Amino acid sequence: MLQEETLSSEILYDGLIIRVRMDTVKTRSGRTTKREIVEHPGAAAVVALNDRNEVLLVRQYRKATEQTTIEIPAGKLDPGESPEICIRRELGEETGYAVSTLDKLAYFYLTPGISDEKTHLFLATLGERNPSLQIPDEIGDHFFVPLAEALEMVDEGQIPDAKTIAGLLMAQRRLRGRP
Repeated sequence: MLQEETLSSEILYDGLIIRVRMDTVKTRSGRTTKREIVEHPGAAAVVALNDRNEVLLVRQYRKATEQTTIEIPAGKLDPGESPEICIRRELGEETGYAVSTLDKLAYFYLTPGISDEKTHLFLATLGERNPSLQIPDEIGDHFFVPLAEALEMVDEGQIPDAKTIAGLLMAQRRLRGRP
């Protein structure tokens, strides 16, 4: 069996969004070693399409990378919040748009070697825009591009964000009628 036995866990850091723990584990070979784990509450992300089938993208400054990125709308799950409710809230906070239809595409782990962060990915059609839904610190510069153009932006290195790349590719498959 491909599993490790946890012998002990110690919380190293307990922050606003993440918690870091050090697990002492016994490997399959019987060796004892340490694993650093980042605990995260999870996230939801959406490939949102307007009535012209263009993708909604957001420019946001990301302190961790010290750069502005182009991403699909996404956000952290609040305690007890479903991914569906989270993405409806985040889309409104970031762009002012409501969701008309929402379909689950998949879920994935961004960095399973060090983190338990699970991202739920959706495909949506947009409803009405209501700027009063936006939260000032959440507002990004949003814009629309055809899906093919967004995928070209990935190819050209303009979109290096993993959730956005995965979302665009999965949306393309779904829109072509593939499961």
